[in-house]
Amino acid sequence: MSVAREKFSTQMDKKLLAALRAKARSQGRHIQSVLEEAVEDYIAQSDGAKMRPAIEKAYAQSLNRFDGLYKKLAK
Repeated sequence: MSVAREKFSTQMDKKLLAALRAKARSQGRHIQSVLEEAVEDYIAQSDGAKMRPAIEKAYAQSLNRFDGLYKKLAK
């Protein structure tokens, strides 16, 4: 499934942009994906610290898989 994308332009502190580029490169990622993840996190936190969809899915799978263990540990 492809996501509709829209180009935009902005400016950033030179040192911050260099750090962003270095971080993306060290992770083998494009700046675009790092920025999208950062913006998703920012919006989620601004809306009341909701989990990212991938994290929420993994959490739900863990609850389903280990429900019995979690209940035993809670006792």
